[in-house]
Amino acid sequence: MRRCWRSSGGHAPFSGTRAPAPGGGAAEETAAGRSGVRVTAPSCGPGGPATLDGSVRTFTPTPRDITRSWHVVDADGMVLGRLATEVARLLRGKHKPIFAPHIDTGDHVIVVNAAKVVLTSNKGEKELVHRHSGYPGGLKTIRHGDLLATKPHEAVRMAVRGMLPKNRLGRSMLRKLKVYAGPTHPHAGQQPTPLDLPGARRADA
Repeated sequence: MRRCWRSSGGHAPFSGTRAPAPGGGAAEETAAGRSGVRVTAPSCGPGGPATLDGSVRTFTPTPRDITRSWHVVDADGMVLGRLATEVARLLRGKHKPIFAPHIDTGDHVIVVNAAKVVLTSNKGEKELVHRHSGYPGGLKTIRHGDLLATKPHEAVRMAVRGMLPKNRLGRSMLRKLKVYAGPTHPHAGQQPTPLDLPGARRADA
């Protein structure tokens, strides 16, 4: 029989009432000792096994609980920032009920037509993108519009990367992102499902 709770305070697990003490009549001992307070073990809930004090154990997903799907997003006419926000949410797994901030529970995302994303408020001319080689004098700066025109896949990738955790967990999530400038991709074998993101599409598109 599976136990739904565990004892605390060094007491042995108690499943209800104990046998009456010799000569004690019908008096019953309780799980808390002889304090006279009856303790009832709560049943198992959907959040996990419960304890005698009524608290529920924190659920932590295991590898067998994680099922990764493949999504394809058409970036034609979408705003870059809003697109990156939705893609980062899918990569982290925040759309799943088993989401945990310290575990990668996200899905794979394929972004096509990255060359057709939109930058609003003249950000293509005003915003600058910096890159440093790590050596003295190795700073390189380019306008966001020029980067989007020459390397659209890198522009989308950098935008999504900035919205993921800045550690090994975030780098593993970023590896599930595939970005392509055109409308085609080589991942047909994974049978990705088209995903519409109306919140990321430009209002006048």
